[in-house]
Amino acid sequence: MAIKMLMPLLGQTMEEGTIIKWFNNEGDSIKEGEPLLEVMTDKVNMEVEAPESGVLRKILAQPDDIVPVQDAIAIIGTADEPIDDLLADAPAPKAPAEAPAPAAAPISAPTAAAKTESPAVPVAGEKVFASPAARRVARERGIEIEALAGRGTGPNGRIVEKDVLGFAASVRATPLAEKVAADMGIQLGAVTGTGVGGRITRDDLGRAAVTPAGIGATIPFTGMRKMVAKGVTASAQTAVHVTLVTEVDMTECVSLRGQLLAEIEREYGVRLSYTDFIAKAAAKAILDKPIVNASLQGDVIVISDSINIGIATAIEGGLLVPVVKNVQSKSVIAISKEIKALAERARSGKATPDDLSGGTFTITNLGVYGVDSFTPIITPGQSAILAVCRIADKPVVVNGQILIRSMMNLCLSFDHRIMDGAPAAEFLARLRDILQSPSLVLL
Repeated sequence: MAIKMLMPLLGQTMEEGTIIKWFNNEGDSIKEGEPLLEVMTDKVNMEVEAPESGVLRKILAQPDDIVPVQDAIAIIGTADEPIDDLLADAPAPKAPAEAPAPAAAPISAPTAAAKTESPAVPVAGEKVFASPAARRVARERGIEIEALAGRGTGPNGRIVEKDVLGFAASVRATPLAEKVAADMGIQLGAVTGTGVGGRITRDDLGRAAVTPAGIGATIPFTGMRKMVAKGVTASAQTAVHVTLVTEVDMTECVSLRGQLLAEIEREYGVRLSYTDFIAKAAAKAILDKPIVNASLQGDVIVISDSINIGIATAIEGGLLVPVVKNVQSKSVIAISKEIKALAERARSGKATPDDLSGGTFTITNLGVYGVDSFTPIITPGQSAILAVCRIADKPVVVNGQILIRSMMNLCLSFDHRIMDGAPAAEFLARLRDILQSPSLVLL
């Protein structure tokens, strides 16, 4: 018997979802539990499985359609049973918007494997057949499954897991490039290597970071990009943004991290970053200035009883903010492990709604790009966001002497509806003092 497939509830706060793409076409046979489509909520992209086996008779919601929870998105049944009754009260499907022809084709980044043999390119709209395991591994490794078109070794040319693993092995990078790519959220599969034997270097990643699309390309304003735009627009139109900037002497922090790095990595299997130190220091400063951890709810300002710090994380095509909960009660090592695990899930498309909810304060770090100052947009529902800039050696006057010190700017954007400049400045000064005496971070 034919059934309507409804937009599922993928999180406690979800009210609607945006269709990103269908993995099957109308008329395809589907199996219960296999990925059927990808849906974007207000927090994360998630795959939705087929609720039962049968034939995908009708797709009622097209890519980019926004559908309320529990509204019909498809009809599943047998190949020949009538579905007119179900179609009668279902919303009419919207025709997908026709993409404008780009002025110039985007410059694609060939991989090492593509240098010797160009993969077959699927015709526009043609389905690329791949197993669920192959799609999962491709997502985890930042590979577009379409790049393997014509390379499948499974039945009828289907792409299987070993095909993806073989393709991934052909993309080679230096160890430093691999580490920096993970920090910057850059997918190695989309970067052209200029090193020996076509290996990807750190410089290649820098070029990839500033040239995400080819000259003259047309980028659809949909999906993740549209979700990010909606969030920052809402924040800019409601919160009254004011930004304060202070300079921090990170010399002692740099020294302490250098002393601890190898031992902690050997003992705990985690590499401490400056973001880890800053997150813990921010939690300590918030305990002294709790107003920074507040939100405006109707006619009252509510100061949260837990410090949940969101870490802005670049992903392909956008930005996610996974949240470390109860930072005030965790060690810097535990914070480091959690930040890396959350970032990995975000970049591989496995972040859960819980990973991305509950934040009370946000940190965004663009230091790896050499940025000296910027004005971040407050995460909606919060009162402040901290921008972290690069650490650079500079001549500084200390006790009447000119010394070379490791200096860093911190930029705090705060909502002037919730707090005034003085308490915001006091928080920033307290954070600066903690980072300049970094042993406090370890207490």
